Amino acid sequence: MPAVRLALFSPDKIKEHKMTAKSPIPTITESQVRLVLKKVIDPELGVNIVDLGLIYKIKTNPNRKVHITMTLTTPGCPLASVFDGMVRDALSSIQDLDTKDDVTIDLTFDPPWVTDMMDPETRAQLGFDEL
Repeated sequence: MPAVRLALFSPDKIKEHKMTAKSPIPTITESQVRLVLKKVIDPELGVNIVDLGLIYKIKTNPNRKVHITMTLTTPGCPLASVFDGMVRDALSSIQDLDTKDDVTIDLTFDPPWVTDMMDPETRAQLGFDEL
């Protein structure tokens, strides 16, 4: 990074100080993670996992750690093993996030997923509700 010169004015003389500007790594936000997770499409339903209501909780902290609690549409979902990789692949688009060490994904079925957890537009799109 280029050095920044700061001139301090005093009555008798001017002193120059060299300062190196460092940009802190930005904090990851819940909304940023949620937006990225909208790119993860359930292969069977063709809808993103956020609008399906599969994401129960997202926690982030200043140390750039991400903790996701999610579910699947059924405990016996045949694609259960692929969702972890799909989520981590999507999160890898967040700059400087180590998806192996800094991301925790907990799969839960408590509470069990029901269609009421879907976004209203998604429910209508899949034929569960009228808009």
